[in-house]
Amino acid sequence: MRVLFVTYPEKIMFLGMVPLAWALRAAGHEVRVASQPGLNDVVTTAGLTAVPVGRDHGLYRVLGIQPEKLAAARAGFPRPYDVVDVPRKRIWTYLNKGYDFAVTWWHKMENVPMVNPLVRFARQWQPDLVLWEPTSFAGAIAAKATGAAHGRISWGLDVFGVARHHYLEVMHRQPAEHRDDPLAAWLGGQARRFGADFSEDMVTGQFTVEQIPPSLRMPAPGLRYVDLRYVPYGGPATVPDWLRRPPERPRVLLTLGLSAVERFSGYTVDLKDIFNSLSTLDIEIVATIADRVRDELGTLPGNVRAVSFVPLPALLPTCSAVINHAGFGTLCTTALNAVPQLALPVHFDEPRLAASLARQGAGLTIHSDEATGARVRDHLVRLLEDPAFREGSVRLRDEMLAMPAPGDFVGELEELVSEHRR
Repeated sequence: MRVLFVTYPEKIMFLGMVPLAWALRAAGHEVRVASQPGLNDVVTTAGLTAVPVGRDHGLYRVLGIQPEKLAAARAGFPRPYDVVDVPRKRIWTYLNKGYDFAVTWWHKMENVPMVNPLVRFARQWQPDLVLWEPTSFAGAIAAKATGAAHGRISWGLDVFGVARHHYLEVMHRQPAEHRDDPLAAWLGGQARRFGADFSEDMVTGQFTVEQIPPSLRMPAPGLRYVDLRYVPYGGPATVPDWLRRPPERPRVLLTLGLSAVERFSGYTVDLKDIFNSLSTLDIEIVATIADRVRDELGTLPGNVRAVSFVPLPALLPTCSAVINHAGFGTLCTTALNAVPQLALPVHFDEPRLAASLARQGAGLTIHSDEATGARVRDHLVRLLEDPAFREGSVRLRDEMLAMPAPGDFVGELEELVSEHRR
């Protein structure tokens, strides 16, 4: 069969698709990856075939031109998706205005440049299946236009599906004349352009490929989820010489993700304060820090090794604990290696994911706003000294290993295509 992956041109969204794309190709299926041209090199470096559609119209680039919208972007686009964690905001005025904001300043901006060329390509190539990340609604539109089966492939907690559930629930309590649905109206207009009508699966897929382990996830009522084991892929990597030798003392990784520096204003914790507080512990700290931030930190304590990048699958087996931001890829890669985690979440799904990790006994969490050096030190000492956290991490790893690996999952995808393809 022919499988078309569709993603917004952000590396972190694409990376989680790569192992499944490889598995499909290894099983004899044809695979294409459609995105804006700016992602071409990332896709082809992964050994996959890129289909550039539209023009580079990156959201952050546009927001940089319109500073009044950048503040909302830096807050992690909470509206209307923060209703997942804030029940008091599940009221019609907040949800409706939030959806209008999200559609106008996020979803349209990401998808409109892609829709027409993507549909043209899909009509020419005739995919059997379209897999799209949860904000790439252009993938659902192309599937509607061609009759392909389609589903979302997750890169975090399903805040989109849960928020949509709350929106519909509250909307249906409104008088009929006030049931405004900006997302359905926009998607319906797009579908009609290509001879189809709106259906709710254009928002949440006919199914969702879920890579978060069951004990951590946040499913939306009524949606169909199919499990896929997360397999780490971070792009080209080289194992450095120092990593080929076993550590002489407990090794702790500190990594706070790519987006903090690449897309936002920088790390939200005081790294200097944290490093100084950890300097008295008999540990080795490996800190992945963006070069420009490293230059600003000056001289670091002797037990800190600062690097711009190191392949996590090679590093994590040597670690006794990890301090991270609870980002999807970092958290799942760490969990697969059964390493206890201290999560310092910032926004979006990170606080909820970090709290779930702590409830499972696989780590601890401090919101980044409250992560002083002293608190980080105290929590890290607990992780290193209490064997219960290692035991909880092993349980979480075993839960992930029980999920089907990409190669085993291909058969289920084939069945889903037979069920949903028009």
